[in-house]
Amino acid sequence: MFYKKKILVLITALSVLLTGCASISQSISKITPKKTEKNALSGREGTNGPVLVVKVDDTNSAHPQIGLEDADVVYIEQVEGGLTRLAAVFSSIIPTRIGPVRSARISDIDILRQYGRVAFAYSGAQRKLLPVIAAAYLQNLGAQAQSPRIYTTDPNRVQPYAMVLRADLLMAKTVENNYQIDRAGSVGWNFGSAPDGGKEVSMVALYWPAAGYKATWSPEEKRWLLMHNSKINLAESGKVLGPTTLVIQLVSITPSEYHDKVGGITPFSQTVGVGRGYILRDGKSFEANWSRPTPESGTNWTLADGTAVNFAPGQVWVALTDNEPTFTYVVATPSASASPAKSK
Repeated sequence: MFYKKKILVLITALSVLLTGCASISQSISKITPKKTEKNALSGREGTNGPVLVVKVDDTNSAHPQIGLEDADVVYIEQVEGGLTRLAAVFSSIIPTRIGPVRSARISDIDILRQYGRVAFAYSGAQRKLLPVIAAAYLQNLGAQAQSPRIYTTDPNRVQPYAMVLRADLLMAKTVENNYQIDRAGSVGWNFGSAPDGGKEVSMVALYWPAAGYKATWSPEEKRWLLMHNSKINLAESGKVLGPTTLVIQLVSITPSEYHDKVGGITPFSQTVGVGRGYILRDGKSFEANWSRPTPESGTNWTLADGTAVNFAPGQVWVALTDNEPTFTYVVATPSASASPAKSK
């Protein structure tokens, strides 16, 4: 009997101790913030979900575009006639609608290979290019093989600028059909503090033969606000588009063997190899070098001394161009009325 009472006392004491420990643990959890998942492509809060890439028209008639504010990465590519087209990469957020959707180009295959096996959404492609896309390391989800419920027509837009992707339905189909889509992972760059140095920049202008962009640093929003062909680059939602990190990747752009239906030669942007460019973040420009040894490799950015250039967490835009940008530098002067100096 004595031993039973002793055991009962010990059990009661242990129960009180465990209750106390649980209470302390709950109190600690309330004051200790949970570790938030960061997206590997943009460094912003969000999951590393399956990667969806959508080709989006970038002509004046295509604006305002739909869903680009949710992209983790956006590439600006040169296409026929010196115009530009976008490849928008989504992972942390998949918006319901994205568009207007347009056709794929040969440069897309190399650009996207570093992301693994992505879900690739586009309106179509030149006949000669279609088998190349089908054989590439990606999940071919072009409009030519999908339902009009997925690739819809916006009645408020005119063709060929009216195709809008129901991205939610497309990604649901990838799950239903058990398509193997890779989740977001590192594509070469990392996120963190800016390196020392850099030049303060208030604005940068980017050039293609028949298109232009300007990016103005906003200290309030801590991102680069974009203008497209001299107009504020608004999304359909009304938000001004613009990245936290703007990458200007100088590449070789040469004619390819492909052409559009009116005979325009498709340019090819060489994104595998080495080159130079600029990383713009926190209101500064850093001249840097890029390296990507193979299509499967990510794109690494380093300073002249080999130090890696971290990106600022947030949306990334990558401008693929063979033209030097024009910077408007901020010049520190005693006079508040001094004008910024321009340099190319």
